[in-house]
Amino acid sequence: MKFLAVIDVGALCSGTVVAVSRSGMSVALDGFGARPLGVVGALDGSWRRRFADVAVVGQRITAEVIAVDLDAGRVWLSMAATEHPALWAFLKGLRRGEILAGAVAAIERFGVFVALDEGPDHPVYPGVGFITYPELSWRRFEAASEVVAVGQRVSCEFLQFDTTNGEARLSLRATQPDPFPIFADRIAVGQTLRGLVTKLVPFGVFVQVADGVEGLVHLRELSSELVAAPEDVVQIGDEVSVSVMNLDRERRTLTLSMRRA
Repeated sequence: MKFLAVIDVGALCSGTVVAVSRSGMSVALDGFGARPLGVVGALDGSWRRRFADVAVVGQRITAEVIAVDLDAGRVWLSMAATEHPALWAFLKGLRRGEILAGAVAAIERFGVFVALDEGPDHPVYPGVGFITYPELSWRRFEAASEVVAVGQRVSCEFLQFDTTNGEARLSLRATQPDPFPIFADRIAVGQTLRGLVTKLVPFGVFVQVADGVEGLVHLRELSSELVAAPEDVVQIGDEVSVSVMNLDRERRTLTLSMRRA
């Protein structure tokens, strides 16, 4: 498959759709007629139209090369790239760590859309920028509206180009100080702290021991007695004493014990 090495990522290729399945479509590329080498994944067909509407055997297509797999002898293509070239070019030009500014355009149960100051509008979504819930804040929250509001101006760090949805994945929390390392610098294993119970789960409870820092008390560490359910010992809002059992800086996890405190 050495002849595939002449095909570069970012190049435009044309061909004919020869087969369609749930996972994508096979494309006989112009100039490589021996067998279908091009593949358009089901999520790379279009940002706006259903896959069934664009995946038609016999159809001529032009798509951008997004990957070349020399071992498998495949060229992965995106038709969405050629549908909206200005948006694709803008997103490709972004670099991880770059700070992008914009306004919150919509809050959904799966994340927050941001209308960026720079770049074109999105053909489908309220904004080209998108923040998943974990990237909104270092602190625990129940609803995104506790962190941002529609119309609010935000500056976020660019994480990656989501080629499937044509979005700039962003992080709001990356632009804010992480409270965990600051907390970890002044805490030692075995130290006793006071905290507030914030959440009950079947395997234990979460306790907030500093602003933006929560630790887990496993069920077996709630009491010296056998505990069937966390609500048998504590309720949300209770102030409790806990002992630090383990602190993992890399994973940002804190393990606590009530019975040892």
